[in-house]
Amino acid sequence: MNDLSQLRTPSGLPEGTLGRVHLIGAGPGDPDLLTLRALRLMRAADVVVYDRLVSPEILALLPGAMQRIDVGKLPQHHKVPQDEINALLVRLARQGLTVARLKGGDPLIFGRGSEEAAACRDAGVPCDYTPGITSAQGAAASTGVPLTHRGLATGVRYVTGHRAKDAALDLDWHSLASAETTLVVYMGVANMTEIAAQLMAHGMPADLPVLAVAHATTPRETRLRARLRHIAADVIRAGMQAPVLFIIGHVVSLADPAALAAEAAGQVAHA
Repeated sequence: MNDLSQLRTPSGLPEGTLGRVHLIGAGPGDPDLLTLRALRLMRAADVVVYDRLVSPEILALLPGAMQRIDVGKLPQHHKVPQDEINALLVRLARQGLTVARLKGGDPLIFGRGSEEAAACRDAGVPCDYTPGITSAQGAAASTGVPLTHRGLATGVRYVTGHRAKDAALDLDWHSLASAETTLVVYMGVANMTEIAAQLMAHGMPADLPVLAVAHATTPRETRLRARLRHIAADVIRAGMQAPVLFIIGHVVSLADPAALAAEAAGQVAHA
């Protein structure tokens, strides 16, 4: 429900009473992975503002009469620009509403939560964070691929494969190209050809294993494994659609055998 004129303001509030904005991590998609705090706050809110990456299963947990505003973004198509989302949150709180701002994963990892919090603070609107399980953690758990493992990966790095307004990627390719560190790429489908080429050009082995996971932890989850030199072409050939997370590194060799069997059969089993 996106018609702001139909929003119901709580009755009985003194004029000028401010609401509050809760910046909530909705996790990677499986409703069982929501925190208790996230579930409590989203159900108690007056209005929910949610992203495209918030799964239908999560939204189904909201009360039927809950007021909802979809501000989801698609690649190269932002239905509601970020500045307008910031202004919307402030406007709703100034109406005395308690706002649950739902974000896929965690609001502080590529979720622009800090930008929205800054807008609220600048406007004098109270806001707080509720952390969520990240997409990387969800994908690692569902596939059995650890993000670190003694003897294979001494660390893990999260990077974005997409820049705002489709600006050129200006990542520190030299430091990212370490085969001793697991590299997790968010939002990288459109630029994976360039990402793989840059990593290989800066020393990452071309035969390093990569796991691409789409819609991690949901019934729509799909997986694809390939070598770094082939991953971009294979993902295109498979028709994988965003959101896709890429896990690059030796740890991919430790994927759970049952998960690999499901992948080979063209299906994903969920507990």
